[in-house]
Amino acid sequence: MPVTLTRLIVKFAPLFSKRVWEHVQVLVVGALLAPGRRTVTAVLRVMGLSHERHFQNYHRVLNRARWSSLATARVLLELVVHSFAPTGVVVVGLDDTLERRRGEKIKAKGIYRDPVRSSRFHVVKASGLRWLCAMVLAEIPWARRVWGLPFLTALCPSQRYHQQRGQRHKSLPQWAGQLIGLIHRWLPGRKVVVVTDSSFAVIELLKQVSDTSEVSLITRLRLDAALYDPAPVRAPQQHGRPRKKGVRRPTLQQLLTDPPPSPIP
Repeated sequence: MPVTLTRLIVKFAPLFSKRVWEHVQVLVVGALLAPGRRTVTAVLRVMGLSHERHFQNYHRVLNRARWSSLATARVLLELVVHSFAPTGVVVVGLDDTLERRRGEKIKAKGIYRDPVRSSRFHVVKASGLRWLCAMVLAEIPWARRVWGLPFLTALCPSQRYHQQRGQRHKSLPQWAGQLIGLIHRWLPGRKVVVVTDSSFAVIELLKQVSDTSEVSLITRLRLDAALYDPAPVRAPQQHGRPRKKGVRRPTLQQLLTDPPPSPIP
């Protein structure tokens, strides 16, 4: 194994037992070298272990061995930030993706909008698993552009999955709030800017982020969003309940569709 790669992956060694760590190293290096789909079979083939008799030991790393994916994601985040964003603001992107899966044993699947085959006027739905991915948006020097470097993914089961088990369903913005809280704790003292799409333009999530001075959230605003001025200052000896918002402003949709006022002659 190259010395440069050994210095990086050795930081993950304390998260695994000695026996499991031997198989983890093979899976990590093989995943970097395998073309196409990075399955365990493809990893063993590219590492020259296609005739390995005890190939099931490598599968057990993913389905039986005890190790914390959150602890692994934290170490990976520290490595990515140290390498590509050692100073300044850490820009993190949040986006959900659909993994098309079918089968009776896949319990957390649901019916979601297919972002690849859908358009603005035509909606196509697909069955699969919905994952919420957090990635560091950093400029890669040799690529001269910004890349998304994933470090943490969370499975967001469907509402039917939770109803069948009598559990409380968590929406996508609620999952995003938990991931943002983790990132804030993992990067103490660093300014974090989270960039998302309009799916996360939710008042509860925005309120949660606004309570933290070190985290900011940038998201698209709905065209029909209700915009208000800040609440006016309460006058002395004013009776009644204090106002929570001020005068309502026109929405973005009204500004785009309504004609501008005619100029004064």
